[in-house]
Amino acid sequence: MNFSEVFKQSNQLCKVSPDGKYLATCVQYRLVVRDVSTLQILQLYTCLDQISHMDWSSDSLFILCAMYKRGLVQVWSLEQPDWHCKIDEGSIGLVSSRWSPDGRHILNTTEFHLRVTVWSLCTKAVSYIKYPKACSKGIDFSRDGCYMALAERRDCKDYVSVFVCDDWHLLRHFETETQDLAGLEWSPNGCVLAVWDSCLEYKVLLYSLDGRLLSTYSAYEWSLGVKSVTWSPSSQFLAIGSYDEKVRILNHITWKKITQFEHPSTINNTKAVVYKEVERRPFLLLPAPDEICPLPVQIPVVKPDPDRANPKIGISSLAFSADGRYLATKNDNMASVAWVWDMQKMNLVAVLEHTSAVKCFQWDPKHPRLALCTGNAKLYLWSPAGCVSVQVPAEGGFQVQSLRKTGNTPQSQLQLKFSLCFETAV
Repeated sequence: MNFSEVFKQSNQLCKVSPDGKYLATCVQYRLVVRDVSTLQILQLYTCLDQISHMDWSSDSLFILCAMYKRGLVQVWSLEQPDWHCKIDEGSIGLVSSRWSPDGRHILNTTEFHLRVTVWSLCTKAVSYIKYPKACSKGIDFSRDGCYMALAERRDCKDYVSVFVCDDWHLLRHFETETQDLAGLEWSPNGCVLAVWDSCLEYKVLLYSLDGRLLSTYSAYEWSLGVKSVTWSPSSQFLAIGSYDEKVRILNHITWKKITQFEHPSTINNTKAVVYKEVERRPFLLLPAPDEICPLPVQIPVVKPDPDRANPKIGISSLAFSADGRYLATKNDNMASVAWVWDMQKMNLVAVLEHTSAVKCFQWDPKHPRLALCTGNAKLYLWSPAGCVSVQVPAEGGFQVQSLRKTGNTPQSQLQLKFSLCFETAV
């Protein structure tokens, strides 16, 4: 495995372009664009203030830089370095900025979620969408970029509006059967929209493109329900992570539960391989045979504080491999452990126990290979063949805090995004 030299960056603002050719990093108010193959600086842009958020357009031709404190967005062109665009939301403020799938429209969400403003880079036209709801995932685009689903809140009720992204006209508007809508997500094939309620009520609703309610799923009635939701790449499965430390898998035909994955504190499953990090062997994660860690294996559990908000319990992270064969999960009260499940056999295949809490994991876009980080100077990789860890060859207390995969092209590969102990360290 090869590692580049260390580059400065601020607030973990470092992204590879969707085509995999460029690397953009932000350092305070400067935007630096490098060639991925040579890492030579291609462009250097100066923004009006410190950059809060940065994102590539889908065709890798433009870069958006948002400065939330000043309510500003600046857009830079790679093909025409002298061209630039400035969007000023004025006194209404700015809390979020993102590209539309076509890479020619920018969606800004104003403070207090009063509205979403759609700015066109081509025609300079402006569209306004009222009543966006302030929730964890209130906007989602279909995979083909044709439709946008927006969660709304008006008259103390939840609604969903579906827009056609070509001209932003309203296609469907319907009320949802939720008490407090927390998020929505299109299936990869764009046929079904999953909507889920807040953590206080276990409810997942499946809607068709025309707004028809296809099915409702609820595992139980008591408080603390859905914590995470994700679709499989084929749209055949919907995985639901809950506060009860279980993952429930729904199928796309009946929308009924076909299985559930539990995260027990004691591993008795002889089919699963338990990998345990060993400090004295920094470059390997050793499978736990009987003489090292005989079954049953006891998983470290942290008891959450019931008096604090957002308790550290339940399934907060779910991720399918690119081929849909495997599902990786994280249970918050077992923070140092990642779990890998086989979706064909519907069983547990690997348990990855680390010495520190798992910060992030990502699947390789081309192969069934999982990358993990725990905030130290190592990168961990799991595949069906085994598990290894690699020391990052950098000085100055380099810590791996997050990972990022890029690209929709055949040349896509796993790209890694790191942050330093100190923001200005190199």
